Amino acid sequence: MTPFSPRYALRRAAGSLAAAGLLAAVPLAGAAAPARAADVPVFALGGPAETGLNPYPESGEPRHSTLGFTIDNPSQDEENGGYEGDFTLTFDLSGIDGIADVAFDGESGGGDCEVTGTKAVCEDWGIRPGSQRAADLLVTAAEGSEAGDTGTIRVTGEAEGATFTPFTTRLTVGGPDLVMHRLPFDQELDPGDEQRAPITFTNRGSRDADGVLLTLMYTRGLDIPQRYANCEYTVDDPDVPGIGWTTALCSVEGAFEAGGTYTLATPLTIEATTRAYYDTFVYRIHEDGAAQRAAQRAGAPFARGAGPVLKAVPVKASQHARGSDLNPQDNQQEADFRTKNTADFVAYGDEASGAAGTTVRADIGFRNEGPAWIGHIRSGEDVATVDFTVPQGASVIAKPDRCRAVTADGKYREDQKSPAPRYVCDTSMTVRDGAGLDLPFELRIDEALIGASGEVTVRGTWLQNPALPFDPEPANNTAFLVLNGEGGSGSGGTTGGGDGGSGEPSTPPTSAPDPEKSPSGAPGSTTSGGSEGATGGSGGGLASTGSTALIASGAAAAALAAGLVLFAAARRRAARHA
Repeated sequence: MTPFSPRYALRRAAGSLAAAGLLAAVPLAGAAAPARAADVPVFALGGPAETGLNPYPESGEPRHSTLGFTIDNPSQDEENGGYEGDFTLTFDLSGIDGIADVAFDGESGGGDCEVTGTKAVCEDWGIRPGSQRAADLLVTAAEGSEAGDTGTIRVTGEAEGATFTPFTTRLTVGGPDLVMHRLPFDQELDPGDEQRAPITFTNRGSRDADGVLLTLMYTRGLDIPQRYANCEYTVDDPDVPGIGWTTALCSVEGAFEAGGTYTLATPLTIEATTRAYYDTFVYRIHEDGAAQRAAQRAGAPFARGAGPVLKAVPVKASQHARGSDLNPQDNQQEADFRTKNTADFVAYGDEASGAAGTTVRADIGFRNEGPAWIGHIRSGEDVATVDFTVPQGASVIAKPDRCRAVTADGKYREDQKSPAPRYVCDTSMTVRDGAGLDLPFELRIDEALIGASGEVTVRGTWLQNPALPFDPEPANNTAFLVLNGEGGSGSGGTTGGGDGGSGEPSTPPTSAPDPEKSPSGAPGSTTSGGSEGATGGSGGGLASTGSTALIASGAAAAALAAGLVLFAAARRRAARHA
């Protein structure tokens, strides 16, 4: 299972959850800064806000902790928003002199790095949009250091034609090590199924934890019905494309002893809602504190619950093995769920009229009439493709940015500037229930033919396998754009008389459905089909997790050079439509 990354998920939800760059399982600091000028990109350096180190042992080798530093590129343009050039990162280690020793992890996929005295330097090339791993530092407590010793590492960056916001992380010798236990969930569900989640954690550190902060994140198809008084909640804006995360931050009071194991006094209830399909639940534990809560909030607005207080109680020592390692990467667990559900993608076309030589606008696309939302949040793959054949006698003179020209048989077309006979427009990795994809085209009427029509089909992203496995009514996946319909009636037509299993003829609409009247009962956001991302989509891959609040985890994938990313993306798209 691919682990999630909070900032990465946020980036994907805003236009990037690519599966290629996951972050460490710790809260991140160093949020993306807005560009100071259109031609001067600003990259934000980030990493863990604070890390505890295993005390230097009386015998044997010291155990290291891994600090995963990141670079965040706020651009939402996956193909053209990368930085293609050399850059240098400098780590000021003077603040941890005598407290910690550092070395670079040569297998972490970072650049060419070297430590010299109290300074370390990494040189690398290319910064793609979204978050990527910059370098991993292996950090151990220095010989002679004592529990409680603390210091900081400051990271700065340099690149021609770009600037970096610096980042500082704190290291402390000793501390709690809160380890989240994995729960044995039933991961094959039906809508309405509920199961208990007795969240359990162990403190394997060298000191007690003074209160814990439990972070719960769940996607659009899941719910935890109870809202606790010591938890604060945020939900992604339903009008903003994205995954639709709900995030709960629960401050649980108590002294959680080193070596002790604890569980919730009353287990949580996890419910698969009527819109569940592919969903994910993330549960994470940290020592509580103002800085930790601020890092987890990440600037998002939260509201406190009004229910009972969530408490944690000790578990008998014999029930769980105890260890002794400070490891921030085991604070989080994740569970993916597959719910037996469907989503009806309904295509819509349009009608337009004009004399030869005039230009008309046509609005086409599709709507997800639910009940499920569809999200490929692990892989980041697009959910669907709108396939549009241009009516005879017309030429496309303006199209949405997300649409690509292809040949008449749907194959790759080198020429993207001159009018083409056919266009394909991909969604992003999520399509919410009640949402869809709205695509405005401008067409020139070259020859005023009565009733000329072109198909508008929503299908799978692979031309050779166009079926949508979650869609129970394929008959309404096709509609028509009709030009100069006779008598102005140009009906949307049908897809060959199919009834979609309903027993009644299916006639897809020739205009966009009203989102407020969606059968799902949950209107979703839409876009104009430009470069911003699909309606209800995030624009990319939770190998990424992200409400405006957070997830983190796992080792990062190696960062690819920007040119290689663009080349791979182009080849993948060409292959899909070959």
